[in-house]
Amino acid sequence: MGDWTRLLPALSAPDRQRVETGIAEADVHVRPLLRPMDTYFWATSVTRTPEWAATKAWPGELRRRAALAVHLEATTSSIPSALNDVVRSLADGVHDWTRADLLWSLEVAGQGHGYDNGAHLELPAMIAVRLAPADLAALAPALSALFDEIAEDYFMAAGPRRRVAMLIGEALDRATGRRVPSWLLHHGDEFGPLVRAGMGDVLAAPGVPELLAHCASLDKPAPPAKWLRVLDERLTTAADGAKAVRAVLEAFTAHRRRVHEDSDRFLRGLVWALSRESDEAATDLLARVTATASAAPRQASGFPHAQRTAIAAVQLLAGRDGEAPVRTLARLAATVKNKAVRARVQSALARLGASRGWSLSEVMELAVDDHGLDSTGSRLTEVGPYEATVRVVGEKARLTFARGGVGLKGVPAVLKETHADELKQLRDMVKGISATLTAERQRVEALLSEDRVWAYPDWVSRFLDHPITGTYGRRLLWETSTDGRDWSAGLPHEDGDGWTLAGLDGRPARGERVRLWHPIHASVDETLAWRERVLATGLTQPFKQAFREVYLLTPAEERTGSYSNRFAAHILRYRQANALMRARGWQAGYLGTWDGGYDSEATKLFGGGAWRASFHHQLVDTDDPRDYDVHYCSTDQVRFARSDGATWQPAPVADVPPLVFTEAMRDVDLFVGVTSIATDPQWADRGEDRFRDYWHRTAVGALNPSAQVRRDALARLLPRMAIADRVTLADRYLHVRGNLRSYRIHLGSGNIMMEPHDAYLCIVPARGGTGRLHLPFEDDPMLSTILSKAIMLAADDTITDPTVLRQLAA
Repeated sequence: MGDWTRLLPALSAPDRQRVETGIAEADVHVRPLLRPMDTYFWATSVTRTPEWAATKAWPGELRRRAALAVHLEATTSSIPSALNDVVRSLADGVHDWTRADLLWSLEVAGQGHGYDNGAHLELPAMIAVRLAPADLAALAPALSALFDEIAEDYFMAAGPRRRVAMLIGEALDRATGRRVPSWLLHHGDEFGPLVRAGMGDVLAAPGVPELLAHCASLDKPAPPAKWLRVLDERLTTAADGAKAVRAVLEAFTAHRRRVHEDSDRFLRGLVWALSRESDEAATDLLARVTATASAAPRQASGFPHAQRTAIAAVQLLAGRDGEAPVRTLARLAATVKNKAVRARVQSALARLGASRGWSLSEVMELAVDDHGLDSTGSRLTEVGPYEATVRVVGEKARLTFARGGVGLKGVPAVLKETHADELKQLRDMVKGISATLTAERQRVEALLSEDRVWAYPDWVSRFLDHPITGTYGRRLLWETSTDGRDWSAGLPHEDGDGWTLAGLDGRPARGERVRLWHPIHASVDETLAWRERVLATGLTQPFKQAFREVYLLTPAEERTGSYSNRFAAHILRYRQANALMRARGWQAGYLGTWDGGYDSEATKLFGGGAWRASFHHQLVDTDDPRDYDVHYCSTDQVRFARSDGATWQPAPVADVPPLVFTEAMRDVDLFVGVTSIATDPQWADRGEDRFRDYWHRTAVGALNPSAQVRRDALARLLPRMAIADRVTLADRYLHVRGNLRSYRIHLGSGNIMMEPHDAYLCIVPARGGTGRLHLPFEDDPMLSTILSKAIMLAADDTITDPTVLRQLAA
C-alpha cells in the first residue's frame, strides 16, 4: 500500500481489543451465507439471495462485527472475492461506528492486499463518512494521502473507486472544513489542481460547490428530467454558478490534455449546465469544448482527451444555431479517430443538416473554416513594428515576418519577449490552418466516390475562391454541363469574366452544373490526353486524379455475388498495413493473439456515407511460440453494405455504384501494393520458406491496376529524363542498361533482377532519389522508388555502397 499508512495514529491496546472482540464469532455467523458466492458471483450479488435476507434482522452490534469480519476477509484473503456489496450491506444501518473502528479498518487495509475490486476500502469509506469532524481531525493527513492514492489508481474498477473516493473525500472535507468537495478536480490529473489553484474563490462561492457536485453526479450522456430540474435550481441558487461553469470549461479548452475519468464526468455535467444558456458566447465555448474533448494525442489518436464530455457536447452542439456548430463538427468528422465519438459526430452532422436542409456532404462543405485568410490564402497582422504574414504554401501554412516590406529570415528575437502572446496565437493559427488543409484534402478526395453536382456559383465559391479548399480545387479536373447529359472537362482558369474550365483544346467551358472529373466517366483517349496535359503543364495534383486507377466489376465478382476475392490471399506487413488503413480513413480493430484478435474487419464509408466497404484480414501466426507480436496478416474478402437508417444492409457487389466500388477497391489495392511482403527489397534474405512461393509469385506477377497506371506515368516521364537512352519500358518491367550490367525492375513490386541470369539485387533506396523531376502526383511512393533505382542502376559504375557492390560482383 501507499505512504498513507505511515500517517495513521497508533491504535491503543484497549481500543484494539474492543474492536476485535467478537469478530471471530461474527465470522462464524456470516461465513455460511457467503457459500452461495460461487453460484451467484457472476449472475447477481449474494446480498440478493434469500439466505442473505436474514441478516437484516441481526442486532446492530452483530452486523457491526460481521462487517469487520468480512472486511478482514476481503483484505487478507489470497483470493480476490468481490465482497463489496456484502461489506456495504452489513455496514449500512450501523450508526455507532467509532474512531477506533475506522483506525482498525484502515490499518487492516494498509497491511493487507488491495485488489482491483476495491473491496478493501469499502468499510473504511463507510465508517469515515459517518464520524463526527472531531473524530476525523487527527486522521486528515492519512485520509488526504489515501484519497490521492485512490484518485491516481488506474487499476481499481471505476465503480468502487468513485464510490470510496467520494465517501473518503466527503469525510476529509468535514475534517478540514473545505468548501469545494475533494473528489472534484482532484490530483488524479494535472487539470484538477490547476483549476483549484487558479480559481479557488470562484469555486467556493455560495451555492457553487453544490452546483459543481451536482454536475459531477451525471452518470449518463443524456440526463433524466429530474437531474435537469435540480440543475436549473442549482444554477438559480448560485449567483455565480454560470460564471463558475464557464470558467472551468474555459480552463479545459486552454489545458488541451487528457483528463482523469472523474474530471471527464464532471466536465460532461458542466457541458449540460452550459447548454442551458442560449447566447452566442455559450455556443462558441461549447464548440471549443467539443473540439478539445474530442482531440487526442498524436501517439494515441483513438483516445480523446475527454471521451464522455465529447459525446455529450457533440449532441448538444448539433442543436445550436450559427456557423460554429457546423464548422466544428465538420472538422471533427474528418479528424476524430475514436469510433464512439466519430459515430456521434456523423449522427450529429446528419441531424444538423436535416434541420437546415443540407446533405451530410454539403454540411461538411459549408463548414470549412477559412481562418480569416483572404482569397489568396494569406493574412497580414501587425505585431509591434513588424508585419506577420500567415500564408498557405502548397499544403501547409507558413508564418513569415517583414519590416517595412523587407522580409526577414526568422522570428525577430525581440518579439519573443515583448509579444509572446501574439506569437503564440499566430503559431496556433498556423497549426489550425495546416490541420484544416489536411482534413480538406481527405474530404475532397472522398468526393470522388460521390455523384455530387454543384451549381456553378456554389462551385466557384466553395472550391476555387475559398482560401483553404481552393488550394486543391484549382489543381483538379472538373466537368461542366448545361443539361446534365453532355459534360465537358477542363482545368480551372481565371480570366476577366471570372472562373471557367479550360478544355483540352484550350477553349473555355461554362455551364450551369459542375461535377468532379473521374476517369471512370471518361474514354480511354480522353484520360490519356489529360494525363499528357497534366505533365506538360507541370501541374502536381493534390492526389491521383488524371492518373487515377479504375476498378470495374469482373465476371468472377459477379459470380461470387456478395463479395470480392480480387485482393484475397496476400501476405501483408501488418504494422504498415494497419497504419496505412488508418491513414486512408479505414477503421479497424488491431489484430493480436487474444480471444477475438485473430480476425479483423476494416471499414470505411463511401458515397457520402450511403455505402460502407469492409476489408477482412486475419492474423498470420509466427513460427516462434514465444513471439506474441503480430508481424503479418493475410487478406480476405471485400464486402459492401448499404445504409438503412441506423443499420447497414449487405449488398451484392453488382448493386454497388461504380464510383463507390472503384474507390473502395483502389484503397484495398493500395494496402496490398504498398505493404505486401513482395514489395520488401530485403525479403529474399530472410529465408522464411512458408512465404517464399507467395513472394516469388507476387514479386514478378502480372500488374494490378495501380501498377498499370504507374507504367503509363513512366511512359510519359522517362523520355523527359537524362537516362532516357538507357531505359526501355516493357509489359511488366523497366529494363535498365548500366555500365556494368543490365537490370529489370518489376513495375508492381519494384524488385530488381540482374540479367541474364535473373539474380536478385537488393537495393533499399534513399528518399528523394528522383531529384527535381516533376511528378504529377505524390501519393504513389513506388513510382519514386522505381525511378530512383533506375537512376542509380543507369550509372552502376559510380555505386559506392559496399552491400550493392558485393551483389554486383557476385
